Amino acid sequence: MNKAIVFNIQRFSIQDGPGIRTTVFLKGCPLRCLWCSNPESQNSFLEMGHRNTICIRCGRCVEICPVKASSMTEEGIKIDRELCTNCGKCIQSCVVGARRFYGEVMSVDQVFQEVKRDKDFYQDSGGGVTASGGEPLLHADFVAELLQCCWENDIHTCIETCGYADKDAWEKVLPYTNLVLFDLKLMDPITHHKWTGESNEKIVDSLKLVAGSGVPVMIRIPVIPGVNDSDKNMKESAKYIRSLGLKKVQLMPYHRYGASKYEILDRHYSLSELKPQSDKQLSEIINIFQTHDLDCEIVR
Repeated sequence: MNKAIVFNIQRFSIQDGPGIRTTVFLKGCPLRCLWCSNPESQNSFLEMGHRNTICIRCGRCVEICPVKASSMTEEGIKIDRELCTNCGKCIQSCVVGARRFYGEVMSVDQVFQEVKRDKDFYQDSGGGVTASGGEPLLHADFVAELLQCCWENDIHTCIETCGYADKDAWEKVLPYTNLVLFDLKLMDPITHHKWTGESNEKIVDSLKLVAGSGVPVMIRIPVIPGVNDSDKNMKESAKYIRSLGLKKVQLMPYHRYGASKYEILDRHYSLSELKPQSDKQLSEIINIFQTHDLDCEIVR
């Protein structure tokens, strides 16, 4: 049975597909979007998080660390990420819960036992299970097996993806997928590379493949000020989406909800000065997509 690193199983989700859903978040992503609100999803290995805001500076984690990866500084406890072996002893020693692992190795059966608990809610609301990340298609064998279990138990399935995946990964998961939520960020490949770390060529190829598969697709566009919210990018996006015969677009306005997680993981969040778009600006973007005969709505 396949295993993967899961960093969250979110029950009663209403933003990751239709109805009430359980979203399974898998660790690992090929992109490094500078606005990412789940930095703990990016690396495909277990990570130690330390929350200085609740740490009482007792020093237990420093004393117990077998490789001396933790140290006390004037700013608080610091972790040497290169030394840390993720043994977990510091987590056990922390009396206030300031430390935690991001990620847990789980089998398909373990995850399915969790998600099937809410089957009645799925059926009553038209919901189901969504595989997300990170990028779920990095774990194509795991996701395919999980979604097949859901199919065999009459549970609606959905994949939330950045689209950066090979054809063989799609061929594994699409037979058990009822809906694809597909992120489309930027149409220009050079600009896409600047803000995400990768070109969008593989993403464009994936969208063509999925659009032609017969599986329903919902396009999701994170609207990032000064990055992809220009009329030019939105018009090119709308034109391309329409050329593939797709109909539905969801706009996800910029927010800073995940900024605090960067500090927990000793990373820098570089877009902290950005301000979300006004309702007027978002309405103008919606109008661009409606002009191209696309159904467009905002998802917050």
